Amino acid sequence: MRVSGGVAGGGGEGDGGARPKPDVRDPMCPSRLVLEHVTSRWGVLILIALLERSYRFSELRREIGGVSEKMLAQTLQTLERDGFVHRDAKPVIPPRVDYSLTELGTEAARQVSELGRWTERRVAEVEKAREAYDEARRGSASASAVEARP
Repeated sequence: MRVSGGVAGGGGEGDGGARPKPDVRDPMCPSRLVLEHVTSRWGVLILIALLERSYRFSELRREIGGVSEKMLAQTLQTLERDGFVHRDAKPVIPPRVDYSLTELGTEAARQVSELGRWTERRVAEVEKAREAYDEARRGSASASAVEARP
């Protein structure tokens, strides 16, 4: 992590006035773990869904599609722990639990939602690039096999 001095670096009393400045390029930076949670396969989809409205667990699972109960529960718990998701358990029978975004979660969700929209706009180009890459690999593998013959 990079170190910055003074108040701008987030320093407080007793720490010499300097705290490490977050840098996701640093393997030991805690911001990497936050980035991992926000950009995980299910984290992205949960944040995007909750950007629209709050959901109950089963509704959210149907909205996202393809996620197991275990993975959804784990990811929601991680996002809740990080302060992105609010879990509202109502003391009624049957129990009712709603999930929504916190202010921090809304900010993160807007960022990953834009990435999702960009991905949707550019998926055809990515697929074309993949096909060209695979074709070039097939061609070079065939040429190598011909050259290797005695």
